[in-house]
Amino acid sequence: MKPKDYMLQALELARQALDTGDVPVGCVVVQGERVVGRGRNRREERQNALLHAEIEAIDEACRTLGRWRLSDCALYVTLEPCPMCAGAILQSRIPQVFFGARDPKGGAMGGVLDLFWEDFNHRPQVVTGVLETECSCLLEEFFRTLRETR
Repeated sequence: MKPKDYMLQALELARQALDTGDVPVGCVVVQGERVVGRGRNRREERQNALLHAEIEAIDEACRTLGRWRLSDCALYVTLEPCPMCAGAILQSRIPQVFFGARDPKGGAMGGVLDLFWEDFNHRPQVVTGVLETECSCLLEEFFRTLRETR
């Protein structure tokens, strides 16, 4: 499969988040060609600040594989990860991160700062702009609707 195929799966998860009133972010963790973790934002749904798509997908991948080191996996997420999620990526040793839309207000992979350029013992490869238009449009739709209802 190609990166866009995995990002399409992440976009489907993002749409599920949108349906429950959460910011539409979806994520998959892939080992080889097998999806081992899936996640979507659930902060509003469960009223928990920790329930970001990446955290949920990393947690499921760790449980699926029975280990915390995900050094043979890649992460695909529709929005640039925040500092918390970038930290989880570092801690789980994920070597590749693919994301769709940049987050100029909260992103930790170039949006606001680049956590991966700091002097940590692990530095993942980052690929940006995978299905960027589709990912951005979904987020824009969510925030436009949110502004209109306020």
